[in-house]
Amino acid sequence: MNKDEILLALQSGSLRLEGQFIYGSNYTFMVVCQFRRQTLKAVYKPVRGERPLWDFPDQTLARREVAAFLVSEALGWNLVPPTVFREKGSPMGPGSVQLFIEHDPELHYFNFNVSQRQHLPQVMLFDLLINNADRKAGHLLIDPQGELFLIDHGLSFHVEDKLRTVIWDFAGEVIPPELLQDLKHFIPALSPGEALHRALRPHLLRVEIDALQQRAQALVASGTFPLPPEDRRAYPWPLV
Repeated sequence: MNKDEILLALQSGSLRLEGQFIYGSNYTFMVVCQFRRQTLKAVYKPVRGERPLWDFPDQTLARREVAAFLVSEALGWNLVPPTVFREKGSPMGPGSVQLFIEHDPELHYFNFNVSQRQHLPQVMLFDLLINNADRKAGHLLIDPQGELFLIDHGLSFHVEDKLRTVIWDFAGEVIPPELLQDLKHFIPALSPGEALHRALRPHLLRVEIDALQQRAQALVASGTFPLPPEDRRAYPWPLV
């Protein structure tokens, strides 16, 4: 199945609960998605299973998962697995549904080899852009074909600086020119009336989209990866 077919299946297929991921603060389920004789594994995060947080609006984390996918696609980076928000037809009500990536759970950021680490500048830049408050080592997956995917973006897109990540490898270094070029092309798409802006509006507040655009502009203007902040915690916990 191509990506458009996968998105259609995730949005319209029937979902059957298969199990629950027990690690994490919010309810997360493995589901089987059946659509037009095709079967997919997916990760389902219902809104009703989200634990309230003091600094993020209630019942918005699933929508932020979708926003991260939309941003990754707009950049042309293909980092986030296909993700949709379903209003109806889900076992526990509205929530995000994301294609499950087959992977070795023992393989993560801290034990990547040289080849697997080649995309880390892109990952670090992506997290800076979406203001990811929870980039753990286990959120980077390598599929059987060796492709890198990023998961768990519910704590992203806050208007205040919330970045917490294990990936500070390139702090203070120049951002690769090809990644800066991608950002330059990305910035206009976030303006009101543009297709990406319209696609993000159901999932993010307008001020959050504005903040996303401002972060992109600041990264282009500086041209360098920032250093970890000294006035707050810069790493998630646990690290994996």
